[in-house]
Amino acid sequence: METLDIKRLKELEAENRKLEQMFAELSLKSLLQEEIIRKF
Repeated sequence: METLDIKRLKELEAENRKLEQMFAELSLKSLLQEEIIRKF
């Protein structure tokens, strides 16, 4: 791999981690909202 490829791979991996964290937070938020709705 060339240096630019490695740099781009690291950038994509960092972005992927950020997106995975966002997905986890939104999934948890959605589950909590569903639980609250069920209680009413």
